[in-house]
Amino acid sequence: MLDVQSLAFGFPGRTIGCDVSFTLGAGDVLCVLGPNGGGKTTLFRTLLGLLAPHAGSVQLGSVSLQDLSRPEIARQVGYVPQGHAAYFAYTVREFVLMGRTAHLGVFSAPGRKDREISERSLQSLGIAHLADQPVTEISGGERQLALVARALAQEPKLLVLDEPTASLDFGNQVRVLQKISTLAGSGIAILFSSHDPDHAFLCARRALLLAEGRVLETGVPREVIRADTLERMYGVSVKVIDLGGGAHTCLPAVGRLN
Repeated sequence: MLDVQSLAFGFPGRTIGCDVSFTLGAGDVLCVLGPNGGGKTTLFRTLLGLLAPHAGSVQLGSVSLQDLSRPEIARQVGYVPQGHAAYFAYTVREFVLMGRTAHLGVFSAPGRKDREISERSLQSLGIAHLADQPVTEISGGERQLALVARALAQEPKLLVLDEPTASLDFGNQVRVLQKISTLAGSGIAILFSSHDPDHAFLCARRALLLAEGRVLETGVPREVIRADTLERMYGVSVKVIDLGGGAHTCLPAVGRLN
């Protein structure tokens, strides 16, 4: 689905990261971990064609990303940004229905199929009860779930989520992570970023550790998420605990504060 080779990325006149390579196939889940300012969002924007690569290549399927138009990319890739400020009082239902735009022609209106797909997306994220609420009046966490539902309404082959759980409470974090696993099981390729290494343990098949624009390691989460790699990324001491049965968790190596 996605083939990234020797990618250098950044802004015009300023390179943020370099030599990033990985592949992502149908049903794969790759979690990108890294500190604030490590280049995760800029990398994602480059993979979406919103920023031009400084070097290297990005292929979507068998086609170079640079040879695809914005509508062609949108029909294959769904994107959930890191945050969203709602300025217009669309209902949540209308907001999610906008995800169908990539499949509509110029001046076309959404049809019955588009509305049915949007309704299923609302239900799958557990926010159907918010459908008639203005998106400006729901909580930040609920708005984040609506963003995920809008991306799902695109029926993408690849879903890119930039810190999708950042503003969610614990229950909604679990729902989003469960949805990521479910979507991967249906054949959708998933690329997401997080600040919580436990999220990679919970639902990712691979993890890519990114710091200062460079890949520290990439591979199976239990093999690359270690105390030494986390300390290199975040500059703090961490314990990675094997809970048995293939489960792991990370805890800061600090004493109790009295």
